[in-house]
Amino acid sequence: MINICNLSKQYGHQPLFRHLDLDVAKGSVVAIIGPSGSGKSTLLRCINGLETFQGGCISVDGQKLFGNGEQGYHKASNYKVVKNIRRKVGMVFQQFNLFPHLTALHNVTVAPISVLGIDKTAAESHAISLLKKVQLDGKVDSYPGQLSGGEQQRVAIARALAMKPDAMLFDEPTSSLDPEMIDEVLAVIKDLVSEGMTTIIATHEMDFARNVSTQVVFMEKGGIIECGNPQDMFSNPTNSRTKVFLSNFMGKFCQ
Repeated sequence: MINICNLSKQYGHQPLFRHLDLDVAKGSVVAIIGPSGSGKSTLLRCINGLETFQGGCISVDGQKLFGNGEQGYHKASNYKVVKNIRRKVGMVFQQFNLFPHLTALHNVTVAPISVLGIDKTAAESHAISLLKKVQLDGKVDSYPGQLSGGEQQRVAIARALAMKPDAMLFDEPTSSLDPEMIDEVLAVIKDLVSEGMTTIIATHEMDFARNVSTQVVFMEKGGIIECGNPQDMFSNPTNSRTKVFLSNFMGKFCQ
């Protein structure tokens, strides 16, 4: 579904990614873990075309996005590919980014109507079903300022799903939430995963990464240090840096 090949990115003269490779199969759930600043969020933003990169190629369901230093790069072509990718891949951010002057219902219907050209009545019907899916059917007419952080993030998830994506990217979706709100957002994501949605999630929630993902990727300083199935990664990581990072969780998971 998603193939990242030889990805290289730098800010000025400061490199971040050096020849990074990652394959994400259709229906899989990839949890990206690692310390803050390791490149997790930037990697997701590259997949969705929100960040440019210099080398390599990112392919999403056959749509190829080339680094701007590659021979196959053409600005106009890349722009079209980014638009196509964003139709296939939904993204949920750390911040909710809801329109404060629109109700939950209208936040969810804006993109389907304006981007996909869906009829307003059909868009609203679908939005209501999505808000029910994320357990917010009673908040359809509420404005973001009337919602808790967890509720706002669930509206953001419904908004992404309204575009009928083939895959979802979650950029540390619980990092801005109070502890009691984290579980309600993770529960919604778990439901999506159980339905077979291809998912990549950058997260610090290790319980979620271990119990829900099909593959765990540990990143540090812009590189993939180790990846594998959750059981091996949390019970018996092979890389010394991975062991140090997971040391606070190992005893709990090995019990």
